[in-house]
Amino acid sequence: MHTFTRIFIVFFVLIICGVNIQSYSQIIEKAPSSPVAVDTIASGGQGGVSVQVNDIFLSGYKRTKPYIILREVPFKKGEKLTVPELNKKLRLCKQQLIYTALFVDVEVTPLKVDSAHVFIYIQVKERWYLFPIPYFKIVSRNFNTWWYEQNHSLQRVEYGLKFQQNNATGRNDNLNLWFINGYTQQMSLRYDNPNMGKSLQHGFNIGFGFRRNRELNYDMDSALPNKWGFYKEEDRFLITQGYIDFTYTYRPAIRTRHSIKAGYGSYSVDSSVVKLNPDYFGKSATRIRYFDIGYSISYANLDYSPYPMKGFAGEVQIENRFGKNSNYLQLTARSNNCFKLGRQSSFQLQSVGIIRSPFNQPYVNNSLMGSADIYMRGLEYYVVQGVAGGIARGTIRNELLSFNVLNPFKSKSHDKIPFRLFIKAYGDLGYSYLPNPGISVLNNKLLRTWGLGVDIITFYDVVIRFEYTYNQLGERDLFFHNQTDW
Repeated sequence: MHTFTRIFIVFFVLIICGVNIQSYSQIIEKAPSSPVAVDTIASGGQGGVSVQVNDIFLSGYKRTKPYIILREVPFKKGEKLTVPELNKKLRLCKQQLIYTALFVDVEVTPLKVDSAHVFIYIQVKERWYLFPIPYFKIVSRNFNTWWYEQNHSLQRVEYGLKFQQNNATGRNDNLNLWFINGYTQQMSLRYDNPNMGKSLQHGFNIGFGFRRNRELNYDMDSALPNKWGFYKEEDRFLITQGYIDFTYTYRPAIRTRHSIKAGYGSYSVDSSVVKLNPDYFGKSATRIRYFDIGYSISYANLDYSPYPMKGFAGEVQIENRFGKNSNYLQLTARSNNCFKLGRQSSFQLQSVGIIRSPFNQPYVNNSLMGSADIYMRGLEYYVVQGVAGGIARGTIRNELLSFNVLNPFKSKSHDKIPFRLFIKAYGDLGYSYLPNPGISVLNNKLLRTWGLGVDIITFYDVVIRFEYTYNQLGERDLFFHNQTDW
């Protein structure tokens, strides 16, 4: 039995035991099944009668500007709504405030004064916004690859200081400064302000950084299908990258966002890399410089972004990269559809498609499946290059448990630690086209995987996933993920 299987069984048993003793414990309490549940007003059989929102009262905020909160509230002072309309907007109000990632909890409470007037009380609990914390990260496409294929080597980790100031000026703006050592030496600075102008519809994001490595994946392994080949030198850096980018955002409505991005980058590799793979940058080049220009439009209407049970989110992005030895036009589309099947269950359909032109690209521009955010469940050990392809995922999920654990450390804003546990069944389909697939056994054919899993959602939107998956190669294994899904 694999180590991971043992860990999974033990963890699952502990969860079940914890629930069985919850009636005897003083630190565990029941929690609502949905993080966006709100109090509503009884219509009393008069659903068509209008009520007026007399006023909106805010409390609990310290850093966040009140107008940033009110920007997400879907009703206004003095507005008249029917009771069903108001109840719908009360739920939407909490959903949109949670979606900002500014608050660990939001309470939206209506107080009906009489049959025609109502006051709305919105109480928020702000997150911790300052994170000057030590940084430690495994450098691999996923945890399983690092644990099994790379023998959980500490040489493949990054460490340093990650200074993160979220909600820096109270306008949901973020300032990030990273100093990282280890497998990758890097420094980066980024500032994001999505709420500018009187209408709060404009924003910008600017960042620059530098990184270098003594090891890189220079080509696909010539003996192992769909595996990376790595090359390392202890006494010198093999690859160096610098970049700067600027993005303008326009948010005309709560759920829709337009982005225009421009950037410049430079890559250089050691001559020994080009000897191993002359097509790394193409035409035996040791350096490329490029400009990126891109546009994207995104729409999000999910009940809970980190783990939605209902709603839709989608994005279409077009990017043009041009420069010496680096030219392509890429179109990317993503979608996330969630349909409620019952009070605690839902069906999720996710998809992503990519096409890159021209099809004849150097090695560094051929990535498609196998990254941390575009992969098929059950094929985590493999890399599937391509210039055109996509993935479709179907998942049925049912919530088994939902409870809060009282924080043993005193905190006014973080007095409870929530836990939700789901079981799921899923299946994935994928396809990746590559003009010259070489010894690849996964290119230019329909790929299929399927399996069962357990998801755990807890503090600060952390989602932990255990997935036991089968693939069409006849392989099966337990996989662990903690990145944001999709």
